Amino acid sequence: MRGNICWNYRPFSRMTEMDIRQKPFICRVAPFATGFDIQWFDNGQPDGAHKLVWRVYLTQDEWSELPLSGETARVEGLVEHRDYEFKVVRCDGSAESGLRLVHTSFVPGTVVNYLHPEDGTYSFSGHSLCSPSIVRLPSGALMTAMDVFRGEFGNSKLTLLFRSTDDGRNWRYVTDIYPSFWPKLFVHRGALYLFSASQDYGDLLIGRSDDEGENWTVPTHIISGCGPNEMGPHKGPMPVIEWGGRLYTAIDYGCWRHGRHANSLLSIAADADLLDAGNWYFTPFTQFDAGWPGAPVGKCPGCIEGNAVVSPDGVISNYLRIDLANCEPGYGKAVVLRGNNNDPEAPLTLDCIVDCPLGSNSKFQMYRDPVTKKYIMIGTEQSAATPGRTVLSMAVSEDFYTWRVVRRLLDYRSADPGHVAFQYPDWIFDNEDILLLLRTAFGPSANYHDANYQTFMRITNFRQYLD
Repeated sequence: MRGNICWNYRPFSRMTEMDIRQKPFICRVAPFATGFDIQWFDNGQPDGAHKLVWRVYLTQDEWSELPLSGETARVEGLVEHRDYEFKVVRCDGSAESGLRLVHTSFVPGTVVNYLHPEDGTYSFSGHSLCSPSIVRLPSGALMTAMDVFRGEFGNSKLTLLFRSTDDGRNWRYVTDIYPSFWPKLFVHRGALYLFSASQDYGDLLIGRSDDEGENWTVPTHIISGCGPNEMGPHKGPMPVIEWGGRLYTAIDYGCWRHGRHANSLLSIAADADLLDAGNWYFTPFTQFDAGWPGAPVGKCPGCIEGNAVVSPDGVISNYLRIDLANCEPGYGKAVVLRGNNNDPEAPLTLDCIVDCPLGSNSKFQMYRDPVTKKYIMIGTEQSAATPGRTVLSMAVSEDFYTWRVVRRLLDYRSADPGHVAFQYPDWIFDNEDILLLLRTAFGPSANYHDANYQTFMRITNFRQYLD
């Protein structure tokens, strides 16, 4: 065996389990109310030499069978709200895939991928799908990324990539990226890039693909971290924008176990080599200050998951979620820090703390609409009337500071907030529409946070809601 010369695997496996790559592998699962879809592959094996078998989970029922041809299959006519186990088997009996699990259920939106909370396929990284990221590729196809998450203070390291060539109606697996956590896809100068961490609070990485995600360079290490249970970079899938000849994105440093995070803007000259760590600059990490005007009362661990965005007066800024779970008020605030357009290493300074219906205790994402010049934010609505993360909303601001909810995109206030959630949207403008990818917990998820779905939505003619 040789050393690694790339960042991608199909699929990734531990070094002592390399035989996984020589067996059938189920790389995508998408349940619906009375059945499920799969995508699979078996490297080097002829088409038509496999079958899909399934039965009700935790029973000794006879296996039902479906001959396979091509890389996808659909099972229909199953009982709704029931768990099934399934696998792909070579007809000659020489090998079979690992056992996969699925729960038949309706879910709002289009399923990009699904992971049953008891499915052990990715147990080395986790049992839930998190950190959604979406981008439009130069070819016109869509690509999404998601990591596989273990849970609190875990050691998550795996990212999965999927592509759609029909504007999000159908999705296909592309490859695994390892190590990669908190992935953020973006396109720059015709190439596809991926920001991520090597693990929870590990090193901050960046890699490039020149063939739209099929193959990736060995990643560059930009900042070192001490994770998973120690201080390090926190880099959720937040916007990467170009302004004044530089690329900007927000980054945090800290960890949940220590109960604090500090905030920065990471930037690079737009024409520089993004894979040269020496070309990147970041501002000193700014700690939350309880003495700031308008700061909440109580124990506040600070801010995370900021949005790099340009203010109305043209200043690069960091618009941040603030954790108010143990504060008064307990929701409804966001923090705005100002950067320095002329000095990428100048400290961030407080602009203000604003009232924001989507700004607390869950990630939101915002961009400025290039047509109306209004600021648009999509995230989990936080209020006494919207329990947990059961309501996904769109808010608008004309002045950068005053927000109003203009559309509830998903409203499941009557559902169990312990197991239903629409969170961490990553979204892009698409002419008159908005395309978004969601971390969705629905049905028998492990809990609201550890989601079992990644779902895609299109908000058609979104500007009709701005007024």
